[in-house]
Amino acid sequence: MATVLVIGASRGIGLELVRQYREAGDRVIATARDEAGLVQLRELGADVLKLDVANPASISGLAWQLDGEQIDVALYVAGVVSRGGADAPPTQEEFDRVMHVNVLGAMQAIPQVAPLVEAARQGKGGKFVFISSDMALISQAGTSNSWTYRVSKAALNMAVASAQPDYPRAIMVAMSPGWVRTEMGGAQAPLSVQQSVQAMRQTIDVLGLGHKGAFVHHDGRLAAGW
Repeated sequence: MATVLVIGASRGIGLELVRQYREAGDRVIATARDEAGLVQLRELGADVLKLDVANPASISGLAWQLDGEQIDVALYVAGVVSRGGADAPPTQEEFDRVMHVNVLGAMQAIPQVAPLVEAARQGKGGKFVFISSDMALISQAGTSNSWTYRVSKAALNMAVASAQPDYPRAIMVAMSPGWVRTEMGGAQAPLSVQQSVQAMRQTIDVLGLGHKGAFVHHDGRLAAGW
């Protein structure tokens, strides 16, 4: 039985990750911002932590809440979207909101969680996965739609790649879930949440040393031109 940590688990991909890992018999520690989110996670059998990645005081206490844990698989799923394009500048409020959750929250989580991932599997290390997006691919920036969101996910990819050398016993990757039918992805997306999460779990299972610091698609393909 593996110990899995899902940061940002109250809806969409995060909630489905909890559901599938619990169905597989794994122990899951899951975070949510509010009591309603915590209740549904408890109903799935997860150990729950109240955490708001947009609140520095909240996320700074994550290591304390996880004291003594060894994490086989950690997933940073928390994220928010922004829809505007480059025909108008983002407001400071919007920029700060998106960058804080999508980038700063992950950067604050890394030094608290990565050592626990390194300690997994008798010190041989586990895996730390950060949910990114195909929209972060610089080689495919054919539109400015969701401009600030794209920038935030590209920054997340760099944060993961540059942090990897500090945690050599962990495998850290940014992973695109594909285009998924969630509140963010919209009803026209080709992948269901269940399909995306199942594929990501299969990919996570086979991550190896050659994936360290990489940007990986949900189906295991390495992202090119990112």
